[in-house]
Amino acid sequence: MTHLTLDGATTPDPLRRQWLIATAGAGGVAAAATAVPFASTFAPSERAKAMGAAVEVDIGDIPPGGMKTVEWRGKPVWVVRRTPEMIAALQRNTDALADPASARDQQPDYARNGSRSLRPEVFVAVGICTHLGCSPSAVPAHSANPSLPADWAGGYFCPCHGSTFDGAGRVFKNKPAPTNLEIPPHRYLSDTRLLIGEDKA
Repeated sequence: MTHLTLDGATTPDPLRRQWLIATAGAGGVAAAATAVPFASTFAPSERAKAMGAAVEVDIGDIPPGGMKTVEWRGKPVWVVRRTPEMIAALQRNTDALADPASARDQQPDYARNGSRSLRPEVFVAVGICTHLGCSPSAVPAHSANPSLPADWAGGYFCPCHGSTFDGAGRVFKNKPAPTNLEIPPHRYLSDTRLLIGEDKA
């Protein structure tokens, strides 16, 4: 069977079928090539992820007294596994703290407690001084640092301007930092997995 073309010539049916298949195939490839970049615009960029995406952290490998630092929203976030001694030290020298009860909004409501955490043994805080944005250092109890008192019970020291924070990130009185360290929203996915940046399932 033959078919009449626009120029009056005749084309065998099998050849017409091949042209139709080839044309449809080329059209499908072109459509896919256009759709893939277009669809990819719906996925969040790396910058968008850095600006707000939650970060999942394995805390099972943090030893007692150890710290892991992760990045969330471009900020360093500390995850500290506190020892019983570190937890007990939070009750000491509370009268020397500027905001011992965490009255100012530097943490979610569930971290407005003596340990400023969901679980006393795990402390999560943004590792940026609230004075001018420097990064404090963790300093254990009884440190030989001459900038710290002899009865130092452990915590964080900002070398830029001398602000000191206890093991729950609460700032001491008469220091440049105006508030306690920020506690980011977070929740536990399991005993060893922590999600920073989200606190609601």
